[in-house]
Amino acid sequence: MQDVVVVDIGGTHARFAIAHIADDGSIALGEPATLHTADHASFQTAWQHFREMNGGSLPGSVSMAIAGPVGSRGNLNPVIRFTNNPWIIRPALIPEKLGVERYTLVNDFAAVAHAVARADDSQFLHLAGPDQPLGTEGTISVLGPGTGLGVAHLWRSGAQYRVQATEGGHIDFAPLDSIEDAILARLRSRHNRVSVERVVAGPAIVDIYLALAAMEQRSVSERDAITIWNLGTSGEDPLAAAAVDRFCLSLGSVAGDLALAQGGFAGVVIAGGLGYRIRDTLLSSGFGSRFKAKGRFESLMAGIPVKLIVHPQPGLFGAAAAFAAEHGGSA
Repeated sequence: MQDVVVVDIGGTHARFAIAHIADDGSIALGEPATLHTADHASFQTAWQHFREMNGGSLPGSVSMAIAGPVGSRGNLNPVIRFTNNPWIIRPALIPEKLGVERYTLVNDFAAVAHAVARADDSQFLHLAGPDQPLGTEGTISVLGPGTGLGVAHLWRSGAQYRVQATEGGHIDFAPLDSIEDAILARLRSRHNRVSVERVVAGPAIVDIYLALAAMEQRSVSERDAITIWNLGTSGEDPLAAAAVDRFCLSLGSVAGDLALAQGGFAGVVIAGGLGYRIRDTLLSSGFGSRFKAKGRFESLMAGIPVKLIVHPQPGLFGAAAAFAAEHGGSA
């Protein structure tokens, strides 16, 4: 058995824990700690904070799930920049700066894909398609709206699997009706190119809300994304609720597009804290209908199980799984 510091770094939060990896590869996570990226000038200062929380010492191995391009195993990017926060990491300096001997770096949604591959059926909530487990053979698409839109996929054959990180959150957004045309027009007034991340990530709810208000010629007060999400999911504000429903429709469309592009016919998994918070809305919305509305391929899409991973820390669990896959379970 060995202990490994596992870290899941997104645009807003950096989550830390100590993972215990047994010789047989099984993983147990210690109590996680969540730090705000805005409260720390660099990853190294956040690491020092976590080390102080643990009595001034940490295990000599680390695995980091990073929200941004990492590169491939054995060919890591010399400088890793985060998509939605200003930190940078230089892999060559990790042993010196963090005082570790071994490390693994993995894209954050590649880590989630590792978690999907290792989690048991009890860690998934059924959203759409046939109510059956994810397939044990073939490709599973993984995506999740948070500060951005993370996308990865995994291929598995029985107990064996391989993970592929992608930047699928940055493909072009394709509107399907006049309302989405209006959302696109609003976004295009500020961006030369509108990616799906501009529409199906957490902050996008503001633009959706304001686009709907403009369509109804309504004057609304300025509200941040958290307020709109809270008002919309509670039903307290009908316009915010309509924005949340529209978000779910667009997420269903994007999830279906990615399944077609990746060949994710063994299943699709929605991940991330936002997906979990709006799980009831996803179930009651048009998410499932939009997912399968792919013209001639509607019957194919209707046969794909779509799940929500409900593991409390899939990024941390997946970072530990990625470390075990790269280095093995024993010290």
